[in-house]
Amino acid sequence: MTETTVLRLHAEHAFATELEALRKADADSGRPKPPRWKLSPWAVSTYLLGGTLEDGTVITPKYIGPRRIVEIAIATLATDRALLLVGVPGTAKTWVSEHLAAAISGDSTLLVQGTAGTPEEAMRYGWNYAQLLAHGPSRDALVPSPLMRAMATGAIARIEELTRIPADVQDTLITILSEKTLPIPELGEETQAEKGFSVIATANDRDKGVNDLSSALRRRFN
Repeated sequence: MTETTVLRLHAEHAFATELEALRKADADSGRPKPPRWKLSPWAVSTYLLGGTLEDGTVITPKYIGPRRIVEIAIATLATDRALLLVGVPGTAKTWVSEHLAAAISGDSTLLVQGTAGTPEEAMRYGWNYAQLLAHGPSRDALVPSPLMRAMATGAIARIEELTRIPADVQDTLITILSEKTLPIPELGEETQAEKGFSVIATANDRDKGVNDLSSALRRRFN
């Protein structure tokens, strides 16, 4: 399937020209970037809020609202804190999280979609049971979650509708966010987060069927 036939491109593809122009502007100006970030904090802010670059490239605004909200979000991620976007449905939480991940990591697809049936494996890892039965626990049999892949590559992982996820599954995030590590006891190993790893979660706190975050987990987010 080509990009011209898909109904909706991921942000990093739909706005590839703008992102490349911002990367060039960063390179020309020598702006510093946090580890593994594709763009500087200035460029991420410009990508979200819009503006015109020195070469005349127009960056379309992706978010219309208080600049300070975007600045706080970027500062949170730049300091290795996880970011929690809370609001009622229709307030652009998913849209903002996708564009932040696209601008920072160049990949907005490391996504866990939260539901009442989201299992622990979606947060940690699962197993290819054919490989597991044939060869026992091994790295080849392990199926990493989007969070584990983000940790290994120093990227941004996204969790949609965190408060839809059962509370006991939510709390698997505590070790990941506090220790920056994901134990794999079956292998006697662990995956340690590379610099640049963080999590952007969205949550709806006013609808039916939501599970409040524990105080321990909430402290891991800004």
